[in-house]
Amino acid sequence: MRDISGKTTSLRTAKVLAVVSCSQETLERIQADNLPKGNLLDVARSAGLLASKQTHNLIPHSHSISIDALDISYSYIENGECSEDVGTVSAEYGIAIIVQGKSISRTGIETVLLTAASISALTIYDLLEPLDCGVEIMSTRLLEKDPEKNKLQKVTGQQNKVAVLICSDSVAAGRKKDRTGPIIGRLLEEHNADVIDYKIMPDRPEAIQAQLNEWSSMNIPFVFTVGGTGIGPKDRVVDAVKAVIERETPGIVEAMELHGLQRTPLAMMSRLTAGVLKGTLIVTLPGSSDGLRQSLEGLLPGVFYAKKMLRTATMNS
Repeated sequence: MRDISGKTTSLRTAKVLAVVSCSQETLERIQADNLPKGNLLDVARSAGLLASKQTHNLIPHSHSISIDALDISYSYIENGECSEDVGTVSAEYGIAIIVQGKSISRTGIETVLLTAASISALTIYDLLEPLDCGVEIMSTRLLEKDPEKNKLQKVTGQQNKVAVLICSDSVAAGRKKDRTGPIIGRLLEEHNADVIDYKIMPDRPEAIQAQLNEWSSMNIPFVFTVGGTGIGPKDRVVDAVKAVIERETPGIVEAMELHGLQRTPLAMMSRLTAGVLKGTLIVTLPGSSDGLRQSLEGLLPGVFYAKKMLRTATMNS
């Protein structure tokens, strides 16, 4: 199964459609509730609900997720038209099965909904087949997935300019290899970020502050510092950053801490900060490989939404 442990938990939504075709006469019998096996739609709805809870047992690579909301509704198709706005339907007469759901989880809910729609359609087929040899499951498809997430991606998915500052006495002196640079570079690249400047320097507050001021004057929207966030006497990056930022952004720190603590209690040992210097958002990140990766996973890509807010603030100032 795909490793989703690094993903953040968020609200996942989706909407799917399945279409069952039948004759006009059969549809009239359904509408009149005149079927040999009794009520059709209630039985099909129950089957769909039960199936949704078994998705991870039926689909090999499907993760078990919480189903926080699930609704199965039906619409009659007559003369190729459906009363629900579901786009083109591939049947002259029949039933449209619309399944919508929500899950607060690390992966999408669309497979769960497609399973519910499929089993609901199979149940309708089973109940109608004895009286209509032409009954057919025409299609099952995804209509909509995570619309709010897609709106966010339109903002965060744009090319974002980033500067990275590695703060380490040993790396700057050449005694250790920079292991965090490739990690942050790869993760930023995955989220459409362009690292336009990258520097390594010792953990010296004055030099760090001078570099941050320089990047801010260049209107670089995002700066990430790496290292110097521990509780040791030589870890001074956080204090240096706090001294130059004009406004703190505590929500960013909370996102990093929460994501890290859900994976290791050692995350409590990091002192992190984030804030705005003129039009630049500065975020401190841990110097350990795991801590860096987990902190970035908790931020990306949502942190890039700040560019829109920073641009608006700059225009209004």
